[in-house]
Amino acid sequence: MQRQEQQAASPETHWLLRIQAEYREMPGLSLTRGQMQRLWGFDPAACDEIIDALVAAQVLRATRSGSYVSFDSQH
Repeated sequence: MQRQEQQAASPETHWLLRIQAEYREMPGLSLTRGQMQRLWGFDPAACDEIIDALVAAQVLRATRSGSYVSFDSQH
């Protein structure tokens, strides 16, 4: 059933879930906007939209250095 839900999900929802999973699987992951753009092939506007949504959902948070880490991370 989960596969059916994923197929019905919007592309944005797919990316939100995928990035959240990546950060969960790699607890020390710390990426800048530019690194996210290159890693996942986002254009700048799409990257900003995805990051903003993840920050608003308290999945990610920005560090002083401009990287994004898991909201629960101590970095």
